[in-house]
Amino acid sequence: MPPAKNGDTVKVHYTGKFKSGEVFDSSRDREPLEFTLGARQLIPGFENGVRGMTPGESITVEVTPGDAYGAYHDRLLTIVKKQQFPRDIVPRVGQQLQTEDDQGRPVNVRVTRIDGDNVTLDANHPLAGKTLVFEIELIEIT
Repeated sequence: MPPAKNGDTVKVHYTGKFKSGEVFDSSRDREPLEFTLGARQLIPGFENGVRGMTPGESITVEVTPGDAYGAYHDRLLTIVKKQQFPRDIVPRVGQQLQTEDDQGRPVNVRVTRIDGDNVTLDANHPLAGKTLVFEIELIEIT
């Protein structure tokens, strides 16, 4: 079978790790991940790793922030007062919430710090600024 190329639908098993070796995601205990190469369904660095593989092949790819979730930007941090939260939401570190930007578009944020009455919200992707390591096994090209 020819190697995987743009337009091919592929199935892969993967394990995503930080450079420290800590695993942040894996498909090993579920169905393989299925996607179409070149359709921009996944981060570019992951797709680039799969492109050219043949079924049964395994590789390890290191993906820098530019080919993953981008750089971490301090400008995406916002400090708000606890009183600005709806009454039914008690902010806690790690909590994921949705708010709106100036144009009314939804923005996902995480509570990253609570300092007295101040709550820090982070709109960066949780993996922004991180180099990621993926162990990828191409299962099938359809």
